[in-house]
Parts: sequence; C-alpha cells; structure tokens
Amino acid sequence: MSALLVILLMWGVTYPVRLLGLSLGRLQLPPFWLAFLRFVPISVFAALIVPDVLGSPEWPRRLVGCTLGMGLMWRSRNLALGIVGGFAAYWVARLAGL
Repeated sequence: MSALLVILLMWGVTYPVRLLGLSLGRLQLPPFWLAFLRFVPISVFAALIVPDVLGSPEWPRRLVGCTLGMGLMWRSRNLALGIVGGFAAYWVARLAGL
C-alpha cells in the first residue's frame, strides 16, 4: 500500500470525525448530559494518572508527588503551582530515599 493511499485513508477517517465534533458545538444539551459531562475531564485525568503512579516500581515517590500536587491545585486553584509542587515533592522524596 502506498504512503499516499494511507494518508488519504487516515484523512478520510479523521476529517469527518473532527467535523462532526465541531458541528455539535452549537448543540444545546439537556441538563442531565451537562451534569454528566462535567465529570468527564476528571475521569479521563484519573484514567491517565492512576496506572502510571501506582503501576511503577517507584510508586511511593510518585504517590507523594501526585498527592501533594493535587492538594496544592485544589487549595490554590493554580495549575502551575500544583505541577511545580508535585515535581518538587517527588524529587524530595527521591532524594530522601523513599
């Protein structure tokens, strides 16, 4: 199969899906769906973070960094502070031999 054919097939699948998502942006959703979709970013974030934190041989350090970072973000409502604080806690735990 040629590279051009593969690119065209990928475009043929990707473009309609993106166009559908953009066209649904003007759709008025019922309150039930608005309440349901409010939790999607949280669940996607958890699905990405939890396996990486708990599935690693160094999970205690990662758990310390993740917990402190989440706490900082929750209390300060500042994403950058949470990220920097989480990294700092991870490195302190690593240097302490945890």
